[in-house]
Amino acid sequence: MTSPRSSRLGALVTERFADEVAFLAALVRQPSDNPAGDCAPHAAVAARELERLGFTVERHAVPDTLVKQHGMISVTNLIVRHRFGDGPVIALNAHGDVVPPGEGWTQDPYGAAIVDGWMYGRGVAVSKSDFATYAFALDALKRSGLPLKGTVELHLTYDEEAGGEVGPGWLLSEGISRPDMALSAGFSYAVVEAHNGCLHLEVVVEGKSAHAAIPATGIDALEAATPILAALYGERAALQRSASAMPGTGSPQITVGLIQGGINTNVVPDRISFRLDRRMIPEENPATVEADLRALIARAAGSHSKARVFVRRILLAEPLRPTPEAKRMAALIAGHASEVFGEAVGTTGVPLYTDARLYAARGVPVVLYGAGPKSIEEANAHRADERLRLSDLEKATTVIALTLADLLA
Repeated sequence: MTSPRSSRLGALVTERFADEVAFLAALVRQPSDNPAGDCAPHAAVAARELERLGFTVERHAVPDTLVKQHGMISVTNLIVRHRFGDGPVIALNAHGDVVPPGEGWTQDPYGAAIVDGWMYGRGVAVSKSDFATYAFALDALKRSGLPLKGTVELHLTYDEEAGGEVGPGWLLSEGISRPDMALSAGFSYAVVEAHNGCLHLEVVVEGKSAHAAIPATGIDALEAATPILAALYGERAALQRSASAMPGTGSPQITVGLIQGGINTNVVPDRISFRLDRRMIPEENPATVEADLRALIARAAGSHSKARVFVRRILLAEPLRPTPEAKRMAALIAGHASEVFGEAVGTTGVPLYTDARLYAARGVPVVLYGAGPKSIEEANAHRADERLRLSDLEKATTVIALTLADLLA
């Protein structure tokens, strides 16, 4: 049965929903592709739109040297803080950087077109939508007149696609925010309390170039890389025999996603480099996973002793594991989502890694929930014609407002 408070907050969200759609459209129309990672212009647009809503916006520009170390051009993270009274600080984090649009779109990736109740555009679901979800949930609470205690902070950051370290990682390490709990961008049809981790390694195989007519006078780096690649793909098959006990997270995975090398068709390649992505389920220990991978690569490299092999870590993202406080938050959100959506909404894990882990690493209970898609496939996330069902945006905004009202009661 819907409570008077639920009805009140739902009505306040609906009252400004046209404004929320326009707000999201403005964010989609401003590109923020990462790479290349020149995201300060998008932050300027987001700050302007938030100020139109009456919020005070803090602009936190990350030092250029640090930004460039993470392969980006510009990052300005935004914080909005609204204090209702003494009580807990709740951070709501969404990222505004997005993967490049790629090919195959039937809609303008920066057009924010609305077709049959869906908005199309790069980042509309992952996760510019939750800039809107969180901002308009807070707006509804401000207008509700409810006797709340605590502070809500919007953390709008810009490097999730590059690892998160100069987004929420930087805000937290610099002490710019010290939240007691956090919600992170997620999925409207599921409450996510766990996710997989990720290890990125770069492997460089160095040989010696030679004329292809006399290859024995060189050291073929590609030939030396072949047993390493074979060993990695053998490990991929072996990993499928294990699976996480956490629903939704699946099995560990290995993918070699990038490979470069060679000089010309008629030259023995002197250098081959490739990068691998190792997804870790919540039960795995990242240090053990990395040590085992390095040992596997070393053993495989030993079959071609003349080549030199170097391994460098690019990224280590810890898995997100549920804590008792996070599970309490997740149950609260799931209850409100079930009521608002009119169907059972449960808790689960996902095989991705997200910025939520950066809050958990500092002892902050965190759960993922937002407008997002019913599934990554339905939303075309990270591929052509990314889209968001606008009715989901309105409902998820109401769910967040109700959840915050409970946590601040």
